[in-house]
Parts: sequence; C-alpha cells; structure tokens
Amino acid sequence: MIRFTAHKPIGAPAATSAAALVPVKAEEPVLVLPPVQKVKPQSEDEGGDRAGGQGDIQPVGHDYVEEVRNDDGKVIRFHCKLCECSFNDPNAKDMHLKGRRHRLQYKKKVNPELPVEIKPSNKARKLQESKLKKLKQKAVLKRQRDDEQRWHMEMRRYEEDMYWRRMEEEQIYWGDQRRRIAPPPLMSRPGMPVPPLLTCVRRPDSSDDRHIMAKHSTIYPVEEELQAVQKIVSHVERALKLVSDSLLEKDVPAPTSTSEDGDEKSAENAARLLKGVMRVGILAKGLLLRGDRNVELILLTAKKPTITLLKTVAKQLPKELEIFSEDQYEVQAHPEDANIVIFSTKEPKMQVTISLTSPLMREDPKKIYKYAFDKDPPDLLSKKKCLEYLAALRHAKWFQARANGLQSCVIIIRVLRDLCQRVPTWGKVPSWALELLVEKVISSATGPLSPGEAMRRVLECISTGILLPDAPGLLDPCEKEQTDALESMNLQAREDITASAQHALRLLAFRQIHKVLGMESLPASKASARNRKRRRDVGDTGEGEGEGKKDKKEEATSA
Repeated sequence: MIRFTAHKPIGAPAATSAAALVPVKAEEPVLVLPPVQKVKPQSEDEGGDRAGGQGDIQPVGHDYVEEVRNDDGKVIRFHCKLCECSFNDPNAKDMHLKGRRHRLQYKKKVNPELPVEIKPSNKARKLQESKLKKLKQKAVLKRQRDDEQRWHMEMRRYEEDMYWRRMEEEQIYWGDQRRRIAPPPLMSRPGMPVPPLLTCVRRPDSSDDRHIMAKHSTIYPVEEELQAVQKIVSHVERALKLVSDSLLEKDVPAPTSTSEDGDEKSAENAARLLKGVMRVGILAKGLLLRGDRNVELILLTAKKPTITLLKTVAKQLPKELEIFSEDQYEVQAHPEDANIVIFSTKEPKMQVTISLTSPLMREDPKKIYKYAFDKDPPDLLSKKKCLEYLAALRHAKWFQARANGLQSCVIIIRVLRDLCQRVPTWGKVPSWALELLVEKVISSATGPLSPGEAMRRVLECISTGILLPDAPGLLDPCEKEQTDALESMNLQAREDITASAQHALRLLAFRQIHKVLGMESLPASKASARNRKRRRDVGDTGEGEGEGKKDKKEEATSA
C-alpha cells in the first residue's frame, strides 16, 4: 500500500514549503475542480488487480485525469474527474488508470462495453466459503434424513409383506382343511350339478388375538425412538469406518504407482486392523420395545483385540462423530468389559455399546501346536467376554435366518420380553433361551398359527415341564458341542417359571388373557357376539310358552 506523507512539488527545492502554494490565476485556462479529496487507501478490488499483474491491462480514461499546477507551472498533483480522487505520483496515476475502480467508473459513465474482470474480495470469498459449507452440511443432513426414511420404508414394507404372507398362508391352510373335511356329494344323479366347495374365508380374530395385538401395539417403539436409534447407529458405523481408514493410513505405507487397483484394494483389506462392524442383540433381531435405550454393535478386528487398540478407537471416535452430526456424544471406554459405550445427549437419549472381538479368540485345537510360538500381547482383552460377543454374533445370524420369517414368532417374543420385564419370575429366563424356545414351538406346528394360538402353544410347552432338570432341555444350534441353552438357570427358577406358565394357561382357558398381558380387558367384537348363544331368561319367553311348560310339569307331578 502506498502512503503519501507530504505534498511537495516534484523537483522543487527543499526550502519550498506547502504554504507557498497559491490558487491558480484566473487568466489561465484551467478547469475549476471540486475540493480535493484526501488520498484514500486502495480498496480490496483495486489492490487485487495490482497484485494480480497489470501488464496485460491497458489504461483507459486519460482525458479525465487532469494535472493541477502551482504558480511556477509545476505539476503538484493529478485529479481524476471520474473517480473524484487525487494523487501526486505519476506511478500512482498509471496504476489508477489500470485499476478496477477506475475501469468500473469508466464503464459506468463513459463506455458500457468495456470488459472489466470482477474478482471477489476477501469478504465475498469468506461469504462464499461459508455458504458452500452450509450447503455441504445441508446435503449431509438431507442424505441422513433420506437414509432414515428409506430404513423406515423398508421396515414397513417388510412388516406388510410378512402380514400378507401370513394371510395367504392362512387362506391356503384353511382352504385345504375345508376341502379335506367337505363330504362327497351323496345321492347325486349324472345330470345334477355338484355344489361348489366352500370359499376360502379368513377366520375372524379370536379374543386372544385381539388382546395380543393390542398389547403389541402398546409395547412397539414409537417413531421418534426408531429414528433416534437409526440416527445414532448410522453415525457410529460411519465414524468407525473413518477410524479404520485412519488406522490403515498409519500402518500401511503409500502404494506405488505401478500397482494395480485390484491389488491395492486387496492389500488394503488385508492390512486393515478393524475388519467390520455388525449389529447384534435386539437391534439385529428386530425385538426393540418401547423404552429400550441400549443397542449393541460388534467390532471385528484382524488381530486379537487389546486394551491399547480399544483406547485408540475410543480416543478417535469423538473427532469422527463431529463430522456427521452437530449432536454431542459422550464416549467412554471400558477395558474390563472389552467394549466402548457411546451416549447421546439429545432426547431421547440413546446408548450404543461397541464390543471388540476377533475370530482368533476362539482357538482351534488343531492349530494350537502350529502357532505355539505366537505369544499373545500382554494387554489382551478378556477372552471370556470376546467369546460371548462371538456367540451373540452367531445368535443374530441364526435368528435372522430362522425366526424372522416365521409367522407370529417376533410378535410373541416381544410380548414375552415385556412379560419378563414386568414379572420378576420370568425375568430369570435367558433371552437367547426364550427366543430359541419360541422358534422351536411355533416351527413345529402343522400350520401357521395366529398370535393367540402361538401364545397358548408356548405356554403349553412350558407347562409340560420342558424347563425342569429331567426334561430334554434346549440344544443350542449355534455351538459345535452339545450345549444346553438353559444351563444358567437354577432349579428354583425352573420350577417357578413352570408354575407361572401353568397359571397363565388356566387364565387363557377362562378368557382372562388380559391378566397375563397386564392390560385392561377389551370389549367383545361383533363377530364373537353374534356367534355366542344368548341365555334364555324368563322375561324373554312368551306368556303362553311359559304357562305350557308349567302345565306339563304339573301334570307330571300329579301323575
């Protein structure tokens, strides 16, 4: 930036002072100019042109820059009539004639067709950057919202498909039953038409079905809870992907330019320390209830997980979570439990538990001697916890393959989970054993079961004593060795649950299922009211009919 400190004439001796200057004489043909403005600092636009190289720009508007002289005829300054500014340096004059400010004024007042390159100032550039940043954040939020809506649409479509599949199976089943039971036409002649079979009409819902579905609607999570679960889980999964990428960059050097793309990807996947993240528990099985705030994820590692790795992941997660959302998350590391817990501070407050494990924690007896020289790291996580997390992963895969497509299975498990939370006696049943028992009971039926029939069948199975020690037990299908899923239950708990199931079965027999479900009794439906026979009262009978019956009784007694 050029600064002017004094107004001395060019080439004047040092003794000449600014006070010696006098106005221009009237005899001289000089244009009367307005009051001289002080030299202002260059604007950002003009400074940008000067910094950007003005060698290619031709000066314009020479005729509008006048020279101001003193009495001796010396040029003391230059004045631009277009820009209404003054300067006392010929170099400043040339730079002004090439500057954006002068060219814009020349274009505005003299030649509108003059091309002037407009460059954004620092302020405009900052505004543009902030606008682009906001647009990027909006795009990320829109993408997250679209993902959540797509997830909800898939869930609704899945539930609708399951509902209509159940309806078709029921129609096919009852149609086969009617065709099997319908008697052949008797006493028919060759020319007589055969009456058609009964049409396949859906059986009306029983009182137990209506009560169970009403209870299920009250314990099913609301839309706000489902959105909160989907939001925090998607954020955590993306953050773990970024953590895996950062760990890969630290461990693996940059690939050479001669390597192929396929080899690079395979090498990256092989060198990754964090292999993937899987959903387990009630989240993967679709068994969420209203009020459930804790979901579980499994983080698989290429090597045996250590405390150092767990703390490294927990340290990097907050930084990565800030990229996807403006919400605040609290991250806590629990090395004793081999997991990381993430809390959301926004209502509804959700909690995600990330458990670290690796398939290498399950030792193969054939490979023990082969890899005997490989020593485990000193800060290895709990082997028992890691094996439990691997078992949870197997349970989730089995449930998705066997129980999710079974009619009424998920509904009954949700209702029984609510029963386990309300009644302390049922709370002693392991969740995996309960899911296994319901699947085996419903899948062993000859046809599709309605919710009321499935609930009654499960209670009948437990009432027969399948949980007692002398029973066959429940074989765990996810273990190589024979393992009883009920081995963690003691004798007293088995007997209490069996007695409770017997009592619940008696309540179902007396149409008091609402007491088992912990809800108010629903009014009778119109279909059941039409089918139920009305009791005969004295007031409903005619007078003659009542007198006739009495006469018959009197005749019999007199005889």
